[in-house]
Amino acid sequence: MIPPQGNADFAAGMERVLDVYRRPYDPAFPVVCMDETPRQLIGEARVPVPAAPGRVRREDYEYRRLGTCNVFMATEPLAGWRMTKVTARRTKTDWALFLHDIVTRYPDAQRITLVMDNLSTHRPGALYETFPPEQAKALWDRFEFVYTPKHGSWLNVAEVELNVLTRQCLNRRLDSIDVLQDEVAAWQAARDQIQAKVNWQFTTADARTKLKRLYPTLDE
Repeated sequence: MIPPQGNADFAAGMERVLDVYRRPYDPAFPVVCMDETPRQLIGEARVPVPAAPGRVRREDYEYRRLGTCNVFMATEPLAGWRMTKVTARRTKTDWALFLHDIVTRYPDAQRITLVMDNLSTHRPGALYETFPPEQAKALWDRFEFVYTPKHGSWLNVAEVELNVLTRQCLNRRLDSIDVLQDEVAAWQAARDQIQAKVNWQFTTADARTKLKRLYPTLDE
């Protein structure tokens, strides 16, 4: 949800993210977007009726709630690459471990710009709660953190990828973390194979015109 009126903090945070998206592709300084989404595990209350010629698969409207899990998403929009990870929880430690996975994916990068939202778990302190100080500092030094403004999650390309994942893969009943992991991994492999990219077009100039109401009015 975009703020309805002038908000200097939102405008500043938005323009910071949009400036990052203008950077050209550089494997030494990749721009990676990260997001996460909770998922509910759903099981069948009754055995579905399988599809048959002239008849679609039928599911009973009743279902079983089998707990929740979390799906992390990281994507490098200019490279057409993404990384997913399914976890049982969404804690600081889970986030810190996922950052370690991202760094492992970029062994030769000098610094990784990481675009993400302002969740309380997305803080450097989480690294120190998960790793020894030397490792935590070394990991932190590999990143430049860029936060989307409050109510500005739509500025995160990883959210776009999560929406595609939900629409193409998760919009059905999946009853266990193992099943969800397999399905998400298959989706990621297929999308990476075609190097699907997000062609981000919204610029700072667009923002200052189309979202003019968000900028404070300065007295002349």
